Amino acid sequence: MSQHIDKRNDRIHQGQVTQKLKFYQEEHRRLTVLFNITRNISTELKLDKLLYILMDEVKKALKADRCTVFLLDKEKNELWSKVAHGENEIKFDSHLGIAGYVATTGDILNIPDAYADQRFNREIDKKTGYKTKNMLTFPMRNKRGEIIGVFQVLNKFEDAFTKEDEQLLDAISTISATQIENAQLYEEQKKTFDSFIETLASTIDARDPLTAGHSQRIAQYADCIAQKMNISINRRNILRYAALLHDYGKIAIRDAVLTKRGRLTVEEYNHIKEHPAYTQSILEKINFSGDYKSIPIIAGAHHEKIDGTGYPRGLIGEDIPIEARILAVADVFDALTSRRHYRNRMELEKVIEILENNSGSHFDTNCVKAFKKIKLNDLLLILEDDSSEFIDSEDLNFFSKFNIMDLLDRQNGKAKTDENRFIAVTFNKYYNKTYANITY
Repeated sequence: MSQHIDKRNDRIHQGQVTQKLKFYQEEHRRLTVLFNITRNISTELKLDKLLYILMDEVKKALKADRCTVFLLDKEKNELWSKVAHGENEIKFDSHLGIAGYVATTGDILNIPDAYADQRFNREIDKKTGYKTKNMLTFPMRNKRGEIIGVFQVLNKFEDAFTKEDEQLLDAISTISATQIENAQLYEEQKKTFDSFIETLASTIDARDPLTAGHSQRIAQYADCIAQKMNISINRRNILRYAALLHDYGKIAIRDAVLTKRGRLTVEEYNHIKEHPAYTQSILEKINFSGDYKSIPIIAGAHHEKIDGTGYPRGLIGEDIPIEARILAVADVFDALTSRRHYRNRMELEKVIEILENNSGSHFDTNCVKAFKKIKLNDLLLILEDDSSEFIDSEDLNFFSKFNIMDLLDRQNGKAKTDENRFIAVTFNKYYNKTYANITY
């Protein structure tokens, strides 16, 4: 009898041990999931990328097929998602569907059989071709308890979603809400900063309408060069701001000099040469932080030359920031290819010849090489920024196969093939604006 009792107690004890072990294993898994999610999203401030990370982590953690993070736009009363597994951008009224119900009520909806629930909209499956079996929809709240979005997870691989899944998603939702709000705040601040920079740049256009659009084009040319040189996206952003502001010092140049259409006197030329120093001095008064502190230096160095004969500081070689060396190439190219009421564009072949002949003295050789790799479709869209609507989409698609050097090689090549003639004739049609029905 005692042996029977002992065996029964052993089984009970073993069962308790097994149960505790499962509990600890599940708790370990849960903590590991939360740690991984926290680690992966803690430094991500780009909203699209953040949402992708969250969707993938939730899908993996809950062992489901799909996940979508809907964000609530209170001003428009909409739920939207820029990204979703298997779908493009989704947007709908914030009270519609199961996601809308959860966003409105704050309830958790764990639906084991979607087609048996009257709140489920079958039309979405019909439209997308996807078959929803079960779903877990969970509200996401910020620190103030306000609903800012909804997690919707579809088709758990093993049976339906459990209470443990709900608890795990609750914890994930709390972590995610803070970082999503941080990302949204970052985007708003970036928009404000971009608007501020654009406004500053536009003040130069307002003073000298003849060169309107110059800073915008410089920014685009510079970014194309930077991409060919594999410069990081962060440095490219800094380069863009420096490009937009590189001529801001012209605000300190006298109108009579800045807008003079004839030849400048020596005194006037020396005065206008002061604008890079003014640019740096003015921009240094703006509270740029982190890597953006280099913007005034870059913008103020766009007239420096590799051999030290540039201005305002006479910097040599690598003492000139690489971003400023890129700006120097873009600035001269735009100056030579921009139309003025008193002259047409210089021939592209001649412009590139000037860049090449001054490579290693005025310009950084690698920057010039990178410039010549710019695709013709990108080049045309920048050159024709004021009339891009007249560029044929088929021509753009064709030009995407060739870069600047390809064009020059075909123009100068001895083999006068039909393709070579077509490339040269079609490009020059836009470059020289000889196509029909255009009035200038």
